[in-house]
Amino acid sequence: MTFGKGGVNLYSPLLSMLTAVFEIALAMMAFKSKGRKEIRYTSIVLLFLLASYQILETIICSGLQNIRFLFSFVFMIIIWLPPTGILLIFFLWPTGKKFLLGYVFLLFVLSLFMVIWIIFSRDFVVATSCFWFFARFSNRKIIYLFYSILYELGLLSMIFLSAYGVINGTDFKQRKLLGQILLGSISFVVFSLLTVIAIPMTKGALPSIMCHYALLLAVFIGRLLYLENKFS
Repeated sequence: MTFGKGGVNLYSPLLSMLTAVFEIALAMMAFKSKGRKEIRYTSIVLLFLLASYQILETIICSGLQNIRFLFSFVFMIIIWLPPTGILLIFFLWPTGKKFLLGYVFLLFVLSLFMVIWIIFSRDFVVATSCFWFFARFSNRKIIYLFYSILYELGLLSMIFLSAYGVINGTDFKQRKLLGQILLGSISFVVFSLLTVIAIPMTKGALPSIMCHYALLLAVFIGRLLYLENKFS
């Protein structure tokens, strides 16, 4: 289905809604679990960001194709995922936390700048196409390039920073928790890239594909919360 150009509705919201329900359920459980507040609350924010994307995609692809702002709002939400993930890593970081805090602050500032840019760029997303369980977005090339660089830099930072913490940390429990972030980050990024490479029709759908595979990240965040509760 191509929203904005007319077409046949072939989109099924079932996967998105089930994913959102799972992520919200994990977040609700985290409110009542034990452990450090900064770990639990940052994880909750991550889970709600992931769930929010799923809900918005369902709304867009279920018929609100004329509300173009919703297309851009999707990107405003997911840009906060990498810096929030790195903030979670910061709370588990073994050494040199001052430098990492500065990096987290920089990513949040750049993400805020990107959100403001999107708000004032009404044609950031000009159309979206929905197929079965994912959405493709049509974007302005220059602004989307900056957005992609920032987003992918953040995701790669999640992978490498958590890996560094696992390798160089001395606290077994902290390394175990960082390992959950590492496995979750690698799993959804790698599977997303492989899907986009292997299936031509997913071209332009990387944000959507990533957020669906981010169910794997949510699973590992859930395990992180379980371990944090257990270690406490």
